[in-house]
Amino acid sequence: MGVIAVLLFLQAAANPGADGTKALDEGRYEAAAQAFTQAIAVDPADYTAHFNLALAYSLLHRDAEGIAEYRKTLELKPGLYQAQLNAAILLLQQKSPADALPLLQAALAQKPAEFRPRFYLAEAQLATGAFAPAEHSYRAALELDARSAPAQLGLAHALAQQGKLADAAPYFRRAAELDPNYRDALLELAALYEENKQPADAIEIYRQFPDDPAAAERLGLLLLDSREYADAVPRLEAAYAQSPTPANRAALAAAYVFNQQGAKALPLLDKAVADDPANSALRLMYARALRDLRQFPAAARQFSEAAKLKPGDAQTWNDLGSALYMADDYPQALAAFDRARDLGLGNAGNWFLRAIILDKMHQPKPALEAYQQFLALSQGKNPDQEFQARQRVKLLQREAGKR
Repeated sequence: MGVIAVLLFLQAAANPGADGTKALDEGRYEAAAQAFTQAIAVDPADYTAHFNLALAYSLLHRDAEGIAEYRKTLELKPGLYQAQLNAAILLLQQKSPADALPLLQAALAQKPAEFRPRFYLAEAQLATGAFAPAEHSYRAALELDARSAPAQLGLAHALAQQGKLADAAPYFRRAAELDPNYRDALLELAALYEENKQPADAIEIYRQFPDDPAAAERLGLLLLDSREYADAVPRLEAAYAQSPTPANRAALAAAYVFNQQGAKALPLLDKAVADDPANSALRLMYARALRDLRQFPAAARQFSEAAKLKPGDAQTWNDLGSALYMADDYPQALAAFDRARDLGLGNAGNWFLRAIILDKMHQPKPALEAYQQFLALSQGKNPDQEFQARQRVKLLQREAGKR
């Protein structure tokens, strides 16, 4: 081998920077990092080696080390645009948007007509809560690239955070149109509509996601709240079939109850109550479903358990009294009505049923007083019951006069 050939060979062998560049091009990022580390050992002031080492680290997802190398690059070569931008992107990935802001502002000052520094500046502003500046930056980015789905969604978020939901909605929709990967942005919009008390708009979106269990659940619940019970049932059935959670079970049971399908609700409610026996709301739903199906003794048992869980709830005691009355358990029914009255529920219906029970228990004097109290409270609101009460009052008064 000649002298010149030997020198060329030694020069090539001693050029780790070239080796690193080749490794980067070939996707061998670990080898590239090692080569650029060697290059820096040879010349610590080589900003290109530091930059390329930072790039290799970022491709290896070693972001903290990449940021450190980009900062060193900027020490050696202040104002290097690509180092500013790359370092800022890594800082955003590391959830350090405040640290990214000055780098992005400097990069943007150098290249104001470039999309990327404007977009990432908007991202950093959004992440730091500067929503109005973020809106401005996203709009400027979209002027440079209107087909950027991330920028469309970012602007939607910036507007939504400022309470401008009507302005934000088209940008959520545009992001989903531009890129199928952003279709879930519509679910974000639906959730915002729910928060903003716009259920009809949320329902319209959730209908577009028939295969999404969470969307089906939300759709069913919104339809339930909107009293669209027949439409709610199949949605909640689908949600429960795909995700049989306690919440989905309770929602489906409620839909069945409200849609006059109590028989379908009962097994769901039985399981729900067994799994969560301390849930008074479930107990009451179960009790009322049983009552509506005229299973009065079973309904009374559930009302009784609910009353134990919430002993200060007058309506529960009143409902218990009604179920016991229909089950012909008059003494216990009377006790329940008395408890409801003591808790403040002394309405006309309560007094009417108490009067009938006392009448059936052959207690004419308290029965007469109860009928009279009912009539004083009803005042024409319950004509059929008032007619019955007046007849009983006349009869009881005549019987009392004979004594």
